[in-house]
Parts: sequence; C-alpha cells; structure tokens
Amino acid sequence: MERSPVIRLAGIAIVFLSIVIGSWILFGPGSVTHVEIPEKDIHQFSGVMGPSHTSVIEPAVPADWTTYSHGTTSRLAILLTDPDSSWLGLAHGLKSIGIPFTITHDVQEALRHDVVLVYPVISGKVLSPEALTRLAEYPRAGGTLIGVQVLGGGLNQVFGFHDAVASRQRYDIRLSETDPLLASFTDPRERHLRVGIRGKGLEVLGTYGYTESATPLALFEDGTAAITQKAYGRGRAYAIGLDLGFLLLKGYNNRAEEIVQVYDNQFDPPLDVWLRLLKSIYRSAQEGAVTLGTVPFGKSLSVMLTHDVDFTQSIKNAVDYAEYEKSQGLVGTYFIQVKYIRDYNDDIFFNDEGVRYLARLSELGMELGSHTIAHSNGFKRFPMGTGREAYPSYVPFVKDRMTAYNASILGELRVSKFLIEHFSGQTVVSFRPGGLSNPSGLPQALRATGYRYSSTATANNSLTHLPYQLNYDRLTNSEVEVFEFPVTIEDEELPKMGDRLPQALEVARQVSRYGGLCVVLIHPNILDHKLAFEKGFVAGVRPYAWFGSVSQFGQWWGARNSVQVDVEKVGPAYVVKLEIPQPLPGLTLEVPEGWTLDRGRSYPVPIDQAGRFVVLQGSVRVMVLRFMPSQTGAPRERGA
Repeated sequence: MERSPVIRLAGIAIVFLSIVIGSWILFGPGSVTHVEIPEKDIHQFSGVMGPSHTSVIEPAVPADWTTYSHGTTSRLAILLTDPDSSWLGLAHGLKSIGIPFTITHDVQEALRHDVVLVYPVISGKVLSPEALTRLAEYPRAGGTLIGVQVLGGGLNQVFGFHDAVASRQRYDIRLSETDPLLASFTDPRERHLRVGIRGKGLEVLGTYGYTESATPLALFEDGTAAITQKAYGRGRAYAIGLDLGFLLLKGYNNRAEEIVQVYDNQFDPPLDVWLRLLKSIYRSAQEGAVTLGTVPFGKSLSVMLTHDVDFTQSIKNAVDYAEYEKSQGLVGTYFIQVKYIRDYNDDIFFNDEGVRYLARLSELGMELGSHTIAHSNGFKRFPMGTGREAYPSYVPFVKDRMTAYNASILGELRVSKFLIEHFSGQTVVSFRPGGLSNPSGLPQALRATGYRYSSTATANNSLTHLPYQLNYDRLTNSEVEVFEFPVTIEDEELPKMGDRLPQALEVARQVSRYGGLCVVLIHPNILDHKLAFEKGFVAGVRPYAWFGSVSQFGQWWGARNSVQVDVEKVGPAYVVKLEIPQPLPGLTLEVPEGWTLDRGRSYPVPIDQAGRFVVLQGSVRVMVLRFMPSQTGAPRERGA
C-alpha cells in the first residue's frame, strides 16, 4: 500500500530529527556536520600545507590570590575575606586603571596600609570579633576603609548607616552632584550608573541598599545608599552595596546582557567609573600615591585603526587605507578573512591575487591579524576541534548566517594564522572573529594557538573603555595571558560613517579624559566616506592621541600589566621604585600634585615630567626615581 505524502514527510522528519538528536547526544550542541565541497569551490595553493604541529589547550589553573600578595605599604591593601569570591575581577580592574595593590587575608598586615578595601564581604561570619574591632578603629585613626557588602559585624555605625537591605529590584545608581571626590565625573553617563535595565526581563545583580546614610556618595533609585561615606578627620569609611569584583567580571567576560544599553559607537563607561572612583579614593588618602598611566608616552588617548577585510573588494581597497596610514606614520591592523572557499558569504578572495595584496599590506608596515576563515556568526557554537586542523584538508563551509559545516574554533584560529604568516612573513598575534562572535572557550583557544591579543567584544558590551585581561572560559577564577582591546567606533551603524565624524570625535574626547582606549573598526569594502572619516578622525584626535596597531599597543599593555610600583619616604623626599620585567618605553606615571623629579640624580633613561605626569622615554628593568614634594604636597600624619 502506498503511503500518503503526509506520512512520508512525517517519516522523513522523524528520521532527520533522530539524526539531529543522535548527533547532539554524541557530539554535543556545538557539533558541526561534515559535508563534501566541490574542488571548484576551494582555492588550492600548490605545495602549501600546514600547520604541522598540534595545538593543545592546557587545563584551567585557578588563579592564586597569593600571586598578588607582595609589595610595600604604599599600595592599596585588599583584605580578602573569601578566596572563593570574584577577587580576580577586582585585581584585573585595578591593574587596568593602574592602582598598585596587594592582597592579604591578615587583618594586621592590611591595617599597616593607608587605604584598605575589604572584599567581598564584611560580616561576623568571615571576620573574628578582634578583626572587626580593629577595622572599626582604623578610620578613627586616620585610615581609609572601603567595605564591599557590609552585612554585619557591628560596623554599621562605623560606615554611617542603619541597615543593609538586600534586593534584586534595583537598577539605577546616581552619584552625588556635590562631593569633591566625584568632581571628575562631569558627564551624565558617568553620574548615572546601571545595575540592570528595567524591561529586559533579565535577572539583575543582587545589591544591598544602606539605610539612613547621612552623606552618601551614591544612591539607588529607592533612596537607599549604594555608596556610603563617613568622615573621621583625615580618616574615611566607605561602604559599597554590590559585589564590585563580580560586576567587573560580568563586563570583562562579555556576560552583562542585563546591563548593556547600546552595542557600540557611544560613550558608556560603567566599569570605568567604579575604577576611577577607587583611584580617586586611593590618591586622596594614600600618602605619596603613584599610579600607572594607561596610555603610552603621556598621551591621553590610545587609538587603534583596525580593518576587517571580509569582502571580495576589501582586500584590494585595504591597500588604499594602508597607503594613507603609511603616509601619516601610522600602523593599522588588518584582520584578514582567509577566504579560500566559495560559500554563502562570498566568492574566494584569498587566492593568488589576494595574497599579492596581503604582501603589499605587509610591505607598507601594517599589522596583519586573523579574521577567521568561515566568518560565521555560528563561530560561538563551533566545537573546539582537535588541534590538528590543517590546510588544505580544513574546509569550513558556510551554509547561511548561522550555519557552518566542517568547522571548529581551533581550525579557524590555526589555519588562518598559518596561511597569513606563510604569505606575509609576519607573526600573527591578533585576532578578531567575524561578527564579533565570541565562544566561551575562545580565550584559552587563542592562547593555545599563539595569539596574544583579541578585539572580540565592543566597549559598550564590555562596559569599559579600557583594555582588560581575559579569563578561561570567560568565567571567574582562572586567567589567560591574552588581552582584550574592545571596539569603540565601527562603521555598520546608520547613519553612514562619514556622517558620524563629529559624534565619533566626541566619544574619543570623553574617553580621553581618563586615558581610555578608542578602537576604530572600518570595513574597507568601499573608500568614499569611510576613508574620509578615517582622515578626519586622525586629524581630530592627533593632538592628544597615541596611535598604534593592536600588537604594538598589546605588547605595551602586556608589559605594563607586570609593572610593580612601590613608594618610600626617605627624609624629605619620596623614592619610587619600579620593577619592569618586560621592555616598556613610554611608561607613564601619575604622581601627587607638587612633586618634582630630582634632576640632580642620574637616571639610566631619559625622563620627562609635565606636572603630575612622568614619562620614561626608554626601557629599563629596574628604575628608582627620587621626587621632592612642594610644601602643599607635604605628608600628612595618620589621624591628623
């Protein structure tokens, strides 16, 4: 008996569904089906094969807080009350903003410092009665105490509030309009912070609102204090009503969906405000506070001109952008899609003609980075792969916007890097995925395949206009030696890029006020208004900006990440000791107002000083600087 068409279709559907479910069970939700691709749709480079080595992803190693337990009493002390907390986010944030710090679980050791931040909680469950008593006495003796989530232990009065009320229904924080500590926060987007966005339907971060705070630095929308403040002569006590380390990690791990307001092209600095607030407290309270600058050579803005080459015409047009950048003494970064397969996305352009343009970009001194092979939005769901993927057998095929076959994360990273290096002679260390598709395992995959720098997120999605270090699986407790440089300005939003130059320059100006980063993304699919935009942007920010490629700034930032800063008072002078393990020309320090470098001493590299900013023009592993304070910068005594 012949089956009806409906029954036949149902049977086919059941078989197909069984295959899909079976594949999911066997290989997991990130598996990619294998399909054969006709030879005519693959470009073969004669005699080219590789890479031959195997890429191995090392297992996660939990970060150890004792790694950060060194340094003198000139540093901010973090009194860690729970090592299983999100302290690593706080450590990465303090490094980004340039605050020298040390971590300890010893209350007595912490209280030897002028400024102590207790994290992640203050309560009788994590601190002994003796420790709580000593913390209560500390601000009265002239110290500055910052408590994160002050929940008990009888210290409410010390911090100047009555109760800590928990809630997941708070969304907004508004900073005080009048407190001098917040004077640098002049933009409305700095004075109005978010914990979540009403109406998104996503669970927001739990917070504690402090009641009956007399002089709060910040308020939640329900009138409770988000940050309390109580003065004790020179001493201060501040209580912060949310887990700051966890909040930082949400941004750094690209997992802050409930907080993100816009995707890109706007000034939106929630995490930066928190870090700048800690810096302001530290610099106002710590005798002889010296912090690290965030931009090379004392400039106020770091700029990266980056290009995603992911269209047939783009590989040719890229040369025009590179020739302009070369004429201006600039080095752009060109993220190259290694498109040797014809598929849904486009025709083949990484071929014999394409690699000639690639070589030209290299000749012009531009950095070449990887922009994958498949350029698939499904990259975030690709399986990790074997680590043995190689050209020409690796042939990812894109069926539609979200579907790709024969693909893996390691394959995209390994094979694109190999081919770009083979045809350019460069070493590829920078990566940006197509569509900024961001798999959770990307940080460790980048490290395993030899990349050091990523530009995978947007600044607005990350909630920061500063670079930051990545974590294993984009989680909380294991760091990876790869740094993220998020995209600030890009060209796909309307109106067209050439009509948005004034707005882009304003974003750059706002970010420059605290030494932020501006990564510009331009697809060279056309010249016209986009090239005109780049020329106008360069001219507009050049007076105050430092320009570099992703790898140039990445190398500088990675070296800065390991710098150690300690300050000691010797007689009337202050001695600043720097340990600089990696070459780092252009390291910038911010010293207290009124300090003057002692020019009577000999230094191994040239040093420039302009007010509070001191720039080391050369590179040296250990540097000892001597400064003389003015009378207005005279030291204060604890408790004075």
